[in-house]
Amino acid sequence: MSALPEKAADTTAEQPWPVRVLSMKIQDYVERMSVTWVEGQVVQLTRRPGARTAYLTLRDPDVDMSLSCSVRVTALDAMATPLSQGARVVVQAKPSYWSQRGSLSMDVRQIRPVGIGELLARVEYLRQHLAAEGLFDADRKQPLPFLPRRVGLVCGRASAAERDVVENAHRRWPGLDFEIRQVAVQGAQAVTDVVEALRALDAMPEVDVVVIARGGGAVEDLLPFSNESMLRAVSAARTPVVSAIGHDVDRPLLDLVADVRASTPTDAASLVCPDHDAELRTVATALSRMRGQARSSLDRERRALVQLTSRPVLADRTALVRAQREVVATLQHRARSRTESMLHRERDRVAHLRAQARVLSPQSTLDRGYAIVQHRGGAVVQSRGDVEAGELLRVTVGDGDFAVEAVGGGS
Repeated sequence: MSALPEKAADTTAEQPWPVRVLSMKIQDYVERMSVTWVEGQVVQLTRRPGARTAYLTLRDPDVDMSLSCSVRVTALDAMATPLSQGARVVVQAKPSYWSQRGSLSMDVRQIRPVGIGELLARVEYLRQHLAAEGLFDADRKQPLPFLPRRVGLVCGRASAAERDVVENAHRRWPGLDFEIRQVAVQGAQAVTDVVEALRALDAMPEVDVVVIARGGGAVEDLLPFSNESMLRAVSAARTPVVSAIGHDVDRPLLDLVADVRASTPTDAASLVCPDHDAELRTVATALSRMRGQARSSLDRERRALVQLTSRPVLADRTALVRAQREVVATLQHRARSRTESMLHRERDRVAHLRAQARVLSPQSTLDRGYAIVQHRGGAVVQSRGDVEAGELLRVTVGDGDFAVEAVGGGS
């Protein structure tokens, strides 16, 4: 039988490692790891009566990762306050690998609780860091809709906060639709559950606003609502988010990153929907004001019309017509007079021209004793030399014409 490969990179399908070899190599590698300090949240603690060793699960408060740990009961008893689930602790542990089962655990040597003062200091550091990043800026916040189609609500299971929001909202606007997600709002699962519920509601197009609500509690109970993962999820939401955590004096960082902060869950109900009765009163007041303004306008126009019609020119509506009729009659008379005068002048001028024409006409000359002599062809005799002896001529006088015979020619 050939020798086994020394390194994992040298193994092949023809020359694999047996499970025991890989398990022992992992155990050897883990045992060379040094003791380390680790911070996390206790999510499960098992301590059996009479046992020397207790077991707990240490979870990262920001992500869904955990480690199995074992700790001596004497180390737990040495703590100033009993260790409970949900507590934040710092442990000194040595990684331990159980080769028979292929499982990794942490052998806890020391365990120390993280004090409230230290947790609050970390929250303050996170607040300054996110503020410098601009996560709390007013220009990032979205306005709430006047009347949402559906309200998303993230709250505890069968909690008073849920009742406060829903009942007060329905009291203000009956029939308002809710999409409720009941999750853990305290403890190790709070951050993960709230973020998942928020993202699910944010993905629903009919949800116009999301309320994250929780009642009051101790400082450590509200710490999940100052978690960075939750704050960034709220900042990234496209739907406006209302923070309604605790009482007015409670100020988790969620209040700063949310689009609107409500002092209490009851206050959140008044922020997400209008008051039905108040809106009806507002509409009634507006209608009454509009009717009053319309009546005032009509009265004002009616008074103006009365003032116009009371003027003399409009009091007797035929006076203007009569005055204009007189003006028209005067103009007609003036035009007729001028036309008659013009006709008389022109008639006199025509008579004068007619008299002049008569004086200058050939007939007038004939009437004065002159005559016109013409040849038989009609040509006028203009010279004695034009007449031949014995020629028959036509003589025209004032009262007619007659024929004559020439007795002598022009020659």
